[in-house]
Amino acid sequence: MYPCPGKVLLSEQRQRFIEDYMLNYYSITELADRFGISRRTAHKWINRYKKHGQEGYQELSRRPHVCPWQTDAAIVQELVKLRKAHPHWGPKKLLDIMEQRDSGRQLPSVPTGSRILAREGLVRPRRRYRRAHPGCPKSIPQGPNDIWAADYKGQFRLKNGSYCFPLTVSDLASRYVLGCDAHPAISLEKSFTHFRRLFETYGLPNRIRTDNGVPFASNALARLSQLSVWFIKLGIYPELIEPGKPQQNGVHERMHRTLKQEATIPPGSSLRGQQRKFDDFREEFNEVRPHEAIGMKRPAEIYQSSSRSMPKRIDRYEYPAHYLVRRVSRGGTIRAFNHQFFVSNTLQEDYVGLEEVDDGVYDLYFCFYQIGRYELRLNKIHDIVSKVGLSRRQVDHASTYVLRIKCELCPDTVP
Repeated sequence: MYPCPGKVLLSEQRQRFIEDYMLNYYSITELADRFGISRRTAHKWINRYKKHGQEGYQELSRRPHVCPWQTDAAIVQELVKLRKAHPHWGPKKLLDIMEQRDSGRQLPSVPTGSRILAREGLVRPRRRYRRAHPGCPKSIPQGPNDIWAADYKGQFRLKNGSYCFPLTVSDLASRYVLGCDAHPAISLEKSFTHFRRLFETYGLPNRIRTDNGVPFASNALARLSQLSVWFIKLGIYPELIEPGKPQQNGVHERMHRTLKQEATIPPGSSLRGQQRKFDDFREEFNEVRPHEAIGMKRPAEIYQSSSRSMPKRIDRYEYPAHYLVRRVSRGGTIRAFNHQFFVSNTLQEDYVGLEEVDDGVYDLYFCFYQIGRYELRLNKIHDIVSKVGLSRRQVDHASTYVLRIKCELCPDTVP
């Protein structure tokens, strides 16, 4: 890499300094003033030149000669030897073995042990695997309860020092805030409880749009999580925005900005106190505050409960007759075509359906939701979002299922 034209390197400046010094024309004070350094620095470079010659122009290592907390060489050697004897054991197990051998020694911490093994070339870097994404959701809400948005708003500290993680749910068509629940941490159990209460109060939406975080998505096949599996069983289509693009859920994020301004600054004194502030905010946001996006109306003037009520019992999904239906084992596998292959741990003891679309190629469905494509020749399931683009047909499966439920619940209102 070459320096920019006209720019003098530090080593060149030091060389010029020494050359001027060797002329015996300038004093040390005059040389220091000319080169913009202190007299102490001037003497340092003169002494370094006298000791090392031309090599003295270069920077020396700033590594300390002695490190009091450096791991003893004998311990490092023993750790490396143990790792070679047990190549699949991690530093935590290896250090525990060493502790049992001699509890009087000062052993390194687990992270330090991990760095030692990596430095010795005994750690194989793990390849991070990330599911692909179908892209930005294109659906537009056609009315109340067509699309709900849900998210865990960023946590903040309460006056008592604890943290609050608000779980928010809103209706995108009417801007109606359905729920804002204060949680002490991101919790799958509390999320189930919150959504169950909302479904019992307002009914079921057609879709729920979320980000890719816990508990809405996972790294499993089709990014299914326990929560999204429950949504699908209820006939709700889970929509995921692209990772790192909250603007794709912009309506909900805009509500978060108002929520932060009016309900979190200043924060509540406790989780219960903060929940009261959230409840007051919901009432004002839904019934008092006019919204420009909906013609200066209040969300409560537009929103109405869903005609799909929360079922008391979820019946088993009926796949079309031409599907090959299999039950997922507790290990997340199914057996078909004289093969056993892994599907997902999130679908344990649920049923999936295989539809043949080509010779030895089968689309894999969980209820109406397509989750992959099985290739018999390779005995492998390809992730649908990375191998096969999302088609309108997949969305139609969800719409047909939702329409069938509407017909069963209220046959007079659906044509």
